[in-house]
Amino acid sequence: MSSGVGQLDVARVRGLFPGLSDGLLHADGPGGALVPESVVRAVSQAMRVPIANRGGVFAASARAEQLVSGARSAVADLAGGAPSGVVLGANMTSLTYAVARALGKHWRRGDEIVVSRLDHDANIRPWLQIADELGMVVKWAEVDIETGELPDWQYDELLTDRTRLVAVTAASNAIGTCPDVAAIAMRAHRVGALVYVDAAHAAPHMPLDVAELEADFLAVSAYKWCGPHVGALVARPELLDELRPDKLVPAPDRVPDRFEQGTPPFELYAGVAASVDHLAGLCPDATGTRRERLTASMAAVSSYEETLFDRLDGALRSMAHVQVLGSPRHRMPTLSFTVSRMRPRQVTRELARRGVCAWDGDFYSRELFDAIGVNETGGAVRLGLLHYNTLEEVDHLIDHVSDLR
Repeated sequence: MSSGVGQLDVARVRGLFPGLSDGLLHADGPGGALVPESVVRAVSQAMRVPIANRGGVFAASARAEQLVSGARSAVADLAGGAPSGVVLGANMTSLTYAVARALGKHWRRGDEIVVSRLDHDANIRPWLQIADELGMVVKWAEVDIETGELPDWQYDELLTDRTRLVAVTAASNAIGTCPDVAAIAMRAHRVGALVYVDAAHAAPHMPLDVAELEADFLAVSAYKWCGPHVGALVARPELLDELRPDKLVPAPDRVPDRFEQGTPPFELYAGVAASVDHLAGLCPDATGTRRERLTASMAAVSSYEETLFDRLDGALRSMAHVQVLGSPRHRMPTLSFTVSRMRPRQVTRELARRGVCAWDGDFYSRELFDAIGVNETGGAVRLGLLHYNTLEEVDHLIDHVSDLR
């Protein structure tokens, strides 16, 4: 592609990833992105100097404070939030469980929660389990099985003055669907409900803005955007201040620290900040604050990936032996498909033999794949692109899947 702001120099981008030296075609982005050298170096350098726990008056403790504040600031820039509203944790699932239990202390029998069939189980099961404990009512937003869409109009019928929370994904990690989160959140807020958005799969592919999405809670995972295995939750500090999560008595009670249990992996927090800097630097001509550079770079990423994905999606849909699941209008560069007379595991084994990394299964989208009806035969095969993939790789993917007939 041509140079300039808003364009990706993909050859330069690929040079940032030592993992690409294995010669394989990595189409497994939704399961975790490759890590650039800058992130590897940041984690390594953090481990080369003394790091103590937080709260001390000596240099090693000060380094820990800097790593925590650096990671919070980076995630805040990525999501358009405030550093004081960023909770860091082991992963998105653990953070969601913690928030569910904290919110549950304010809920009562007969209160209602709305979840969706489109979501990853990490944004379903914690809510179902707390609802079961408290005797709450669970309502389901359904997916249009033909298109893979999650219609926002159905929330008019699902929401009542007893609705306490709506959980919804910003992008499906299985079929790529991007629901109209802002439209859903607007309806939820009219009845006084909170909105918990799983943005883990959206974060590597598009600019995020927690305010534009009208999300009260926004959950992300750094390993999805080329970072280490660290999760983060973004919320308004004043909202977090209303919640009392389970914690040890001596642990800090201030926000957001009260949500972070135990001693954290400080060295990985260095990788979180470096991974956000990586995204902000994908368009080297972009200028301004890190937030401004992130917005420009992620817009370029979205445009580039859309071009690749349109080619892949169109080619697979033209193959008689392939069935692509859903056809959403707004989507991330991710799709799942089945192949006639082959189980998904057979397909991924054959692709692996040809040097292609791809996943099979339900991808923790159990409710969605149950509704579509593919779980009984092993789920589906998933392909997902990221900003280091190329048009040449897409053409190879098309050829390899075509050969499966």
